[in-house]
Amino acid sequence: MLDGHVKFPPDFAAAYRAKGYWRDRSLRDEFADHVFAPFADRVAAIDGDVRVTYAGLDAISTRLALNLWDLGLRPLDRAVVMLPNVIEFVYLYFALQKLGAIPICALATHRYHELSQFTHIAQAKLCVAPDRARDFAFAPTIARVQGESRCLEHAAILGEAPPGFLSFRALLDAEPRCDASVLDGIRIDPTDPAVFQLSGGTTGVPKLIPRTHNDYWFNSNLATTVTEVTPESCLLLVLPIGHNLPLACPGLQGFMIRGARVVLSTSARPADVFRLVQEHGVTHIHVVPALLIRWINDPDIGKYDLSSLRMIQSGGQRLQPEIRLKTRALIPSVFVQENFGMSEGTLMFVRTGDPEDVQLETVGRPICEDDEVRLIGEDGSEVAFGEVGELCVRGPYTLRGYYGAAEHNAKVFTPDGFYCSGDLMRQHPSGNYMVEGRIKDVINRGGEKISAEEIENLILQHPAVQNVACVAMPDAVLGEKMCACVIPKAGATLDFDSLIGFLEGKEFARHKLPERLELMDDFPLSTFGKVSKKSLAEAVAARLAAEARTD
Repeated sequence: MLDGHVKFPPDFAAAYRAKGYWRDRSLRDEFADHVFAPFADRVAAIDGDVRVTYAGLDAISTRLALNLWDLGLRPLDRAVVMLPNVIEFVYLYFALQKLGAIPICALATHRYHELSQFTHIAQAKLCVAPDRARDFAFAPTIARVQGESRCLEHAAILGEAPPGFLSFRALLDAEPRCDASVLDGIRIDPTDPAVFQLSGGTTGVPKLIPRTHNDYWFNSNLATTVTEVTPESCLLLVLPIGHNLPLACPGLQGFMIRGARVVLSTSARPADVFRLVQEHGVTHIHVVPALLIRWINDPDIGKYDLSSLRMIQSGGQRLQPEIRLKTRALIPSVFVQENFGMSEGTLMFVRTGDPEDVQLETVGRPICEDDEVRLIGEDGSEVAFGEVGELCVRGPYTLRGYYGAAEHNAKVFTPDGFYCSGDLMRQHPSGNYMVEGRIKDVINRGGEKISAEEIENLILQHPAVQNVACVAMPDAVLGEKMCACVIPKAGATLDFDSLIGFLEGKEFARHKLPERLELMDDFPLSTFGKVSKKSLAEAVAARLAAEARTD
């Protein structure tokens, strides 16, 4: 039992078991019996020149798990994982599952601001990161967090490990001091968290999303059916592997459940992607619309054989119909599958047999018949069919509470356990769902959800800023970018470059930086006396449109 983890109510848990959704087995045991053993000789993962079979993955992750045990890592201990799309992520993920430890799926783009928060909230015991990401060295930042958080006992670096840090390569290669029977003695409760995903919520503090062994196996296994994964399928992973979509929807987990191959890439450049598709006979790719737009507009797309592609699965933001149609024209073999998903649980997919209008206009429908969906109006009651309401969900793989966040949980969960997502939707005549916006104060930059409040709180620390409101502005490729609307203090001046320079000193992920600054004398107010972000966003959009007309 992990303090701070909200478990499913017993009656719901019993119902999910009765229907076979929950098998009451840990991810470790499921993969041991249904993946590593039956598919032992098949290729599991490819990273450049490295090809590892399922048997090899099992052996390497076991050795790593034993070495982590030697360090003192135990069941339910938390580990911040900041690795990019490399084979070492796969080894570490399964090693942690063998221990019953919980990976916190951070990103290689996260910096001090995020890492210190994850570590503190989860009381993480281990952090694993690359030595560098471009010009950024991780070790000094991790050491700083270690100095502030006594819980972070160990830090391992993939690459050149400086003094005071463990070499992740050594952890992979060293002969364990303990016997493999140590792992056999570990008992893992399948209702405990197997993974902590990260929320893209509205507040400045990230929320940890507990995905249990029971629900995460079911999540991935069911997702393979609607994405038509077979043992001969091949997934190319270019989205950050720790995200819910590329990890488990069906992602790495789902493809391995079917004994298929997964190709890892740290590059999303068109030529690199096209080459890997051609070389490995890739059948499936997960994308966000911004990536797909970039690929189909690359002049070299016709120089490669992409005929192996069967499904491009698009999530993170709405995909415009014209992008789907152009992709279909350029790659006739492919089905562009729109989906709507949340790290918190419920997944919706368009199916290959759906009518054309459903494929082009909707984000699909839930993958499980016991995914309960309500669209709620401002008065708290369900809206009529076809009307817009807030998406509220409950089901066998949807969380019942964020980790260690009782106060926040009271705001976003109904008394009967529905999670209120903040997304606005309505139903298409077919019964599928259509995204109509959101209630949450979030900028969706190419599928990465950025909390406006988080960045506003940082900007308010600038000595020249009296008030700030961050709003979304339209972008043809990314969908949205962030504009910081600022009221300067009397007599103070502020320009975009100085604001960005100030924010870079706050050490957070660069994709969260504002990409436009608007200086204002005052903010428009709503009828309730609050800043009207809707009016601000409309004003910024109008100014962008006017600038485009004069170019």
